[in-house]
Amino acid sequence: MIYVFLAEGFEEIEALTPVDILRRGGVEVVTVGIGSQTIKGSHSITVTADITDNDITTYDSVEGVILPGGMPGTLHLEQNQTVIDMVDYCARHHLLIGAICAAPSILGHMGLLRGKTATAFPSFETELEGATLGDYTVRDDMIVTARGMGVSVEFALMLLSVLKGEEQAEKIRKSIQCR
Repeated sequence: MIYVFLAEGFEEIEALTPVDILRRGGVEVVTVGIGSQTIKGSHSITVTADITDNDITTYDSVEGVILPGGMPGTLHLEQNQTVIDMVDYCARHHLLIGAICAAPSILGHMGLLRGKTATAFPSFETELEGATLGDYTVRDDMIVTARGMGVSVEFALMLLSVLKGEEQAEKIRKSIQCR
């Protein structure tokens, strides 16, 4: 199961595009509201999450985690112990970690990008401690990062490729008419 964390001020497109594309590709995805099941994004779009962070009691079913960007959503994610613990769990167990826009800064602060290639929204590139900067979407082993909302579809397709293979990602790419 892939957990997508939503905190007040999250970037809606960066969160919901991966949810949609991964579900189309046959991946079980759960949205997790930080502190509440109803979360307002950075553009005042309210989303009802599947569960809250308080509902997570075990990591047995975790296959990966996705952190959307947005402000102040990214700051709220980094301040949440459940988010940090799950990212750490995924890193230790070689599971998928996806982060887009400002959210790769969380991985940088945790030391997870040292010696890796990663990307983030340009004003957050300095927060990618120890990383070599890459292009708009980057995969380095089990960590996928992206610059921002404009590459949300590519980010989601790269996540799907990691989870279900390039053939499944290409099938979804064609079905949604993406170049």
